[in-house]
Amino acid sequence: MAHPTESVSLQDKHYFLIRRLHSLLGLVPVGAFLCVHLLANATVLAPGEPGGEFQKSIERIHALGPFLVPVEIVFIFLPLLFHSLLGFQIVFNSESNAQQYRYGSNIRFMLQRVTGILAFVFIFYHVWQMHWFGKPVGGGAFELHSESGAATGAITTAQAIQHAWWIAPVYGVGVLSCVFHLANGLWTSLITWGITIRPQSQRIAGYVCATFGVILGLIGMGALSGFRTFDLKSPPPVVGDAHANIADHEH
Repeated sequence: MAHPTESVSLQDKHYFLIRRLHSLLGLVPVGAFLCVHLLANATVLAPGEPGGEFQKSIERIHALGPFLVPVEIVFIFLPLLFHSLLGFQIVFNSESNAQQYRYGSNIRFMLQRVTGILAFVFIFYHVWQMHWFGKPVGGGAFELHSESGAATGAITTAQAIQHAWWIAPVYGVGVLSCVFHLANGLWTSLITWGITIRPQSQRIAGYVCATFGVILGLIGMGALSGFRTFDLKSPPPVVGDAHANIADHEH
């Protein structure tokens, strides 16, 4: 008969390290990318030429040229995939007693998992709709430049958001789910990593993380509003043609 310890899975054996990696990847690089992404999108609200600052911000990202795709895969998509798959396993193998006991921690426990699922579905839709990965299956609406070289980042993004009445609400729910998941995950990570041990430090960290979440959420909603109300008849901004031949990717 096999010894009981021989049946221990690799995941059970390294459970502590895997959960720490799951937590870390959710903050860096995935969480950090979310912040940068929302801040870049919010530049659509900048005064001056419509979409000009937004185009400049994404031009800087696409200046990576042929390195952009490997960077996206290694530092965004793979960490996000690992975090998501392990997150789903955590959701399906855990139980919430939020319905029996209305303690704040139990409600946050439930919301963290609900928003994680919503965020995953939204990100999948967002990548299909905007990223060039989605072009073969009818997506990939975002275009950095037109065939003539005009800067079309803002207008193609706005066109995708304004394509149907339900898209903006979906983005609203999706962005807020991502923001809550990050802000609440940051708070729990501080506890998990032993940074906030005492109740008082956890309470202070809770206020800080909540403030962070509110600010990031407002930034995300501001960006969404900017694209939702963007004038599709606006002429393309003139930001230079240094990157006119860069391949189009996700903004």
